[in-house]
Amino acid sequence: MRAILVKGVGAILAALSLSACASGAGFGKSGGIATYDDLKAAQEACAAKGGSLKLQKNGDVQYLDDYACEKK
Repeated sequence: MRAILVKGVGAILAALSLSACASGAGFGKSGGIATYDDLKAAQEACAAKGGSLKLQKNGDVQYLDDYACEKK
């Protein structure tokens, strides 16, 4: 029982540490399609947090959720 709990806590901590590195740009107003306006809004929101909007590794340029706000 204790081993399962330790593994679960480890998995949660790993997921939290990865999500702290980069956060997705979300779905915007176009249902997830990366339109000019949605990309501009996501870049501005990211810059306000001190980051830079980047396409994630193996991401598709068509989808807004494939972009991430990365710390500079």
